[in-house]
Amino acid sequence: MGCFPCAGGDSSAKKSPKNKRIDSNNHKNNDQLNIKAVDTVKVEQCNEVKKETEQIADQTSVSNRFDEKNKSPEEGSPVNKARTFTYAQLVNATDNFKASYFLGEGGFGKVYKGKLEDSDQIVAIKQLDPNGLQGIREFVVEVITLSMADHPNLVKLIGYCAEGEQRLLVYEYMPLGSLEDHLHGHRPHKKLLDWNTRMKIAAGAARGLEYLHDKMNPPVIYRDLKGSNILLGEDYHAKLSDFGLAKVGPLGDKTHVSTRVMGTYGYCAPDYAMTGQLTFKSDIYSFGVMLLELITGRKAIDNTKSREEQNLVAWARPLFKDRRKFWQMVDPVLEGEYPVRGLYQALAISAMCVQEQPNMRPLIADVVTALNYLASQKYDPLVNPVQTSRRSSRGQRSSIDEKKPDV
Repeated sequence: MGCFPCAGGDSSAKKSPKNKRIDSNNHKNNDQLNIKAVDTVKVEQCNEVKKETEQIADQTSVSNRFDEKNKSPEEGSPVNKARTFTYAQLVNATDNFKASYFLGEGGFGKVYKGKLEDSDQIVAIKQLDPNGLQGIREFVVEVITLSMADHPNLVKLIGYCAEGEQRLLVYEYMPLGSLEDHLHGHRPHKKLLDWNTRMKIAAGAARGLEYLHDKMNPPVIYRDLKGSNILLGEDYHAKLSDFGLAKVGPLGDKTHVSTRVMGTYGYCAPDYAMTGQLTFKSDIYSFGVMLLELITGRKAIDNTKSREEQNLVAWARPLFKDRRKFWQMVDPVLEGEYPVRGLYQALAISAMCVQEQPNMRPLIADVVTALNYLASQKYDPLVNPVQTSRRSSRGQRSSIDEKKPDV
């Protein structure tokens, strides 16, 4: 997951060093006090996780009864039952976590490719790092959230292992890796993401977010939308993954959820970072940053660039206001192969999503409608010959030109 506090707030609880045997009585007494302190922290953490789990479980129970009562006969169950695996089964699946099966690493821990012995299904297995940034709470939230969810643009949780101190999650395997790998990684022989593929990925990610916001009951705020959490299946089918930071959204007449500020620097909405008030519009901001990455090929935060270009949104804001400079924002690897009208529209969507005032950001349903349309407008460079970016940016007008985004 690779997340940390966006701004302010406490970071993860500090890990206590392993207790060492020392002959001195004073040191023994200190060790006993330390052990008691650690045990107290563990009990408090467990109670905190239990309390949140029970709260979500209660809401889930109500939601399930509602869904069972109102669903049509052809609809399946709203809850996916995740399998429970033994640690031995997952050791066998990964050939004892063989180095050649290693896929990547995040805040949760290491991810391995595996093969389930009873079904020959290829899976991805995440193993919790006890010294990592994510812990028991995130593990519980991920299992609960994905057990409640069922959507083609959310990664499927197959099962989990909670045996002794071992905590592992088993997902469907996504063969094309993450969006971040393709935009910023160094994958050998990776295929260039053309304009059509980028818009398809953006639309898929938006549909996944729409499901969390508008279709799940209770609704869920994702809180960690970024390129590394968008996984790609066959034909670049996008799925949201890593739900350890997800929160049940405000219910009833509530407008926000007050929580410790967590997320990833560069994607975190400024209003959430400053107030700790989490809303659905916090996700919209993160989505806008991700869409801007897709258009520009730049990172949300890039410390290798000059100071004024390190923050992607800060760099883009003045360019959003001048249509004549839109061509400067396009990823150079596209070599001019993009529809000018489509570029204008995609930049307008991104600009609206990263508005500083949350009430100015669009609803996810409107973002989905706009991106579904863009993804359906296939660009063919053979039909539309490559022009110089500067010339093509001036040569056409789009339906959104008349109203420039107020950023």
